[in-house]
Amino acid sequence: MDSDFCWNRDCIAQGECLNIHNDEKELLDLKEQRQLQKCIECDRLAADIARFQDSSNPLSPILSLLLSEYQRQKNQIQSLGNFLDTKTLEIRFLHELGYVLQSSVDLDEVLSVALTAITAGKGFGMNRAFLLLKDRETGLLNGYLGIGPRTLEEAGQVWNEISSKDMDLKSLAQNFRLNKLSSERAKFHDILEQLTIPISDTNHIIVKALASQHPVLIEDAFNNPDVPAELARLLGVDTFLLMPLISRTRRIGMIIADNFITHRRISDDDMRSLESFSFPVAFAIERAALYDKLQVELNRVTEAGKKLKEQQDLIVRMENMALVGRITSSIAHSVRNPLMVIGGFARSMLKNSSESDPRRTFIESIVAETRHLEGVLDEILNYSDSLYPTRDFWDVNQLIETALRDTSDLLTAEGYGTIYTPGDHIPPVYIDFKQLSYSLRTILQSDISGVGEDKTITITSENRESGVVLVVKDRSRNITQAELDHLLIPFSETRDLGAGLGLALCKTMLEKQGIPFLAIADEPEGIRYIITLPTHKEEQS
Repeated sequence: MDSDFCWNRDCIAQGECLNIHNDEKELLDLKEQRQLQKCIECDRLAADIARFQDSSNPLSPILSLLLSEYQRQKNQIQSLGNFLDTKTLEIRFLHELGYVLQSSVDLDEVLSVALTAITAGKGFGMNRAFLLLKDRETGLLNGYLGIGPRTLEEAGQVWNEISSKDMDLKSLAQNFRLNKLSSERAKFHDILEQLTIPISDTNHIIVKALASQHPVLIEDAFNNPDVPAELARLLGVDTFLLMPLISRTRRIGMIIADNFITHRRISDDDMRSLESFSFPVAFAIERAALYDKLQVELNRVTEAGKKLKEQQDLIVRMENMALVGRITSSIAHSVRNPLMVIGGFARSMLKNSSESDPRRTFIESIVAETRHLEGVLDEILNYSDSLYPTRDFWDVNQLIETALRDTSDLLTAEGYGTIYTPGDHIPPVYIDFKQLSYSLRTILQSDISGVGEDKTITITSENRESGVVLVVKDRSRNITQAELDHLLIPFSETRDLGAGLGLALCKTMLEKQGIPFLAIADEPEGIRYIITLPTHKEEQS
């Protein structure tokens, strides 16, 4: 059989074979490869074979059979190659997905990876996905998260962005979690809010799918009697997939996936792939939820332990202070009786002695020291009483005016002047009036050494959110902060039997009432005492 076609030539020129493209010029000189790759499907060869069959040659049936079988096997090999390529990508995708799901205990990260995998083109390629999680306490399936576009325009923008950046699944999920998780939840808020289904509603299609533990493909949703009309209207699609999330035998939730934009058919292969994917997702969600619950319980236990330790410390302090109170009270009462006798005799002797009596100086000294010791005993007894403050609501102006009136004679004798500037709209404060009055008197007549030239003490009151703030400024006292802090420790100084207890007693009294007390030393400016008085009972610690 003669032929004018190119399939039987050793070499051909460019353009003689219409099936050879410009990038395949090497086939022009390679006869066998050209025949296997191009000629076997060429119409010219088919025409030659048809003429060969018409010639009644006995080899023609065998040739046709061989060519047909070759074509079938070639197509099968090509199909298997495409299948293997697809499976290779799928295995790589599942491996990457499984690594993230197995290693993460962050619920948002798990959900971001899962929903991104369902909707990404490099994943399962669905248009939208909604996640419903089961709430054990309420027995409800609640819409938790949605992902995907809502309009065709938005879909084009998102898909173009993903295509231009060429990110892998892990990067897509991370970008979604960091930049889009909140916005996606807000975008689908109206749908998620209505995706609330009681588990007890066993007739609902979603509850049925969850109970069956197998994926369910819903078709013709608007006319399907098993699909609630409100669910079909809410999703706005005729076809969607229900994918239960089951961890062992525990029902975790449900994924609703659809192709809202492209309307691509959901195949059986899609269902099988998503079903295989749902098991590690359900396990990862359960583990992340349990981890979050464990963290909450751990924080709760830690906080309870912290409060328990604080209470134990408070009990120890209260026991120590009660012991100190009993000791000081016992000592004070033991000393007071003989001291009163000594003071009484001394004052009687002083009253009956003349100015020229040589013993008068000694008697005056005894009377003065006795009075000083009686003052120390009053402080000690006040310290004992400070362990048990009695609080009520009092007027701040009355408190300050009482303290100024009680100390006016002493301050005037020492050359001091006082100025009180009350604030506007000062509310009543919840305090122990007796202890606060004592504290103010002690601050005003403090015997700290280092008297300066300016002997003016100013007091201001101001109503703030934290309470009523009293500020006492004494410019006459020059002392360092370290020395002032030292004096706030009980009995840290005992040179005059009183200098070490006055301010420390004030601090103790105020702390027992939960009242912040600051003593700030600024050598050029003197000393500032800042006391914040509560205006409500609940502000007490």
